[in-house]
Amino acid sequence: MKIVIMVEGETEKAFLPHLQGFLKTRLAGRMPKLDLDPYHGRIPREKELKRDVERHLSRGKEPADAVIALTDVYTGTNPPDFADAADAKSQMRKWVGPNQAFYPHAAQHDFEAWLLPFWSDIQRLAKSNRKAPSSSPEHVNHTNPPSYCINEVFRTGKSGRAYVKPRDAHRILQGKDLLIAAHACPELKALLNTILTLCRADQIP
Repeated sequence: MKIVIMVEGETEKAFLPHLQGFLKTRLAGRMPKLDLDPYHGRIPREKELKRDVERHLSRGKEPADAVIALTDVYTGTNPPDFADAADAKSQMRKWVGPNQAFYPHAAQHDFEAWLLPFWSDIQRLAKSNRKAPSSSPEHVNHTNPPSYCINEVFRTGKSGRAYVKPRDAHRILQGKDLLIAAHACPELKALLNTILTLCRADQIP
């Protein structure tokens, strides 16, 4: 099983080793080949997305069995590109068309939402006692997305360093069970369950 995951470049560096570690605990002897396609910026839109998905499914010595596109809901545009994760997935599905090997996913509102369940580690790395956002991780919104929350903790903390996604997200997730984040973040759970289902494994309840 070969699965291509289209991601932003910085998300790849932060998330891939922890995703692989999680899958190894559930897919002994059935680990898929994860081939990440990082973009230096946003996931492509419209015809470009359709083109890239079809390229992965049809070209090369080993075409992909499935393609997952992972986008942030928060893209920094005004007005926002997407209202929420459901809208992002619906639009990507529309752009690609009825392709049964394509699986759209979205981080609501950005990848950092999946780090918020580990707030004590964020505090430790930033050397801050700032309180966690009061809402659930994926309800932190366009006005103040999760990445802004984490950036602010590092900016005001005593570590003297800014938040850098490849470095600090990796450190936040180091040694953590992604199930903790999945139970707090339905969109992360959906992504993990797509991969588990493709590999004929039990889903996360």
